[in-house]
Amino acid sequence: MTHETLDSAAELLPAEAIDAIERAATSAHRHEELFSERAANIKQSAVRDVFDISLRPGLVSLAGGSPYLESLPLQQLAQTAAGIIANEGLTALQYGNGQGTLELREQICQVMATEGISDASPANVVITAGSQSAQDIATKLFCNPGDVVLVETPTYVGALNTFEAYEVQVETVPMDDDGLVPEALEERIAALQADGKNIKFLYTIPNFNNPSGITLAAGRRQEIVDICRAANILVLEDNPYGLLKFDGQPLTPLRAANPDDVIYMGSFSKIFAPGLRIGWALVPAHLQRRYYLAAEAVTLCPPSLNQMLVSAYLRDYDWQGQIETYRGLYAERCAAMLSALEEHMPAGLSWTRPDGGFFVWVTLPDGVDTYPLLEKAIDAGVVFIPGAAFTPSDEPSNKLRLAFSAVPPEAITEGVRRLAPVLREAIDAL
Repeated sequence: MTHETLDSAAELLPAEAIDAIERAATSAHRHEELFSERAANIKQSAVRDVFDISLRPGLVSLAGGSPYLESLPLQQLAQTAAGIIANEGLTALQYGNGQGTLELREQICQVMATEGISDASPANVVITAGSQSAQDIATKLFCNPGDVVLVETPTYVGALNTFEAYEVQVETVPMDDDGLVPEALEERIAALQADGKNIKFLYTIPNFNNPSGITLAAGRRQEIVDICRAANILVLEDNPYGLLKFDGQPLTPLRAANPDDVIYMGSFSKIFAPGLRIGWALVPAHLQRRYYLAAEAVTLCPPSLNQMLVSAYLRDYDWQGQIETYRGLYAERCAAMLSALEEHMPAGLSWTRPDGGFFVWVTLPDGVDTYPLLEKAIDAGVVFIPGAAFTPSDEPSNKLRLAFSAVPPEAITEGVRRLAPVLREAIDAL
């Protein structure tokens, strides 16, 4: 409890109650010694810090990777939710199956089929609280403290937080414009194994990587899986953005031809609504039971009402038409961001040109640390995510992430215009 809270309490409570509150606040310090060693690795992410800041009035937020929910049929969805509670409330508001409803798992198989996974069985689908939970379950299930997890660099900050909490050693593999570099992956695995390291899995976001927006080239996909298979390393494929390819032609997931070697993680957060917290893992059949039991130990059962609403959306709405709408919106906003960067940014910068997803990755000259620039950007009325958030290294980063998904084109242009002088000043100071 803060001093401000105690001050407020003093105006409302008798002295005895205030003493009790103060004793409770003081006694919390005694509990510090009860924390596990793992607790020291559980930290609030930079993305969450900046997200909170970005809610301030007047700021243009190019920080948060949020979908544009205003395009959803909200009034109809409200009626659908009310109908579920009115007509099926005893099921919707009760405990459910720990693996998830059969109807939703069957529908998820149909969703995955639109991207090229045609052999998925509902028996091997486990519903999770978003793909973040699916990562957590996999890490808990496979990793002991000190085990190695491979990630592309840069990578999703939420995954890094999960790996740190489970005390695993995170090792990075570089990307180029075509995604994860197979030769670099092979060399990294060989070096780590020569040092006696126990590598459990490769975590990868092959489609429109968060934060870089880079997509793993089709010609590299099977090679990446083959390299991992030869070293007995699982592949953890995180694919929340795959259906949001601007041209409507999704690339085939790594899982499609590799049912025994890839745990595939999907989510409705980007293609429907993140507030429902419904994601899934498609797990190899020989791993399904242990994965499911590990999931059930965290979340006894996924929320029935949320699952039923997602099922109704997939059954009764034109969900593929909504994805087409999303693609058009995000393509327009990405184009606005790329155009604004070309117009306003100083010389010496480069940036990615994504084919889908939510993000553009900007690289400044060597020697510029983007983290201290965040405060100056906020003063200028714009927010971004510093690149250091997306790597396990403590080294400064000359990169930053800009998100275009939730911001109208004119606001994107204004945000980039506000950011440009901040970056120009940093470059001029080198």
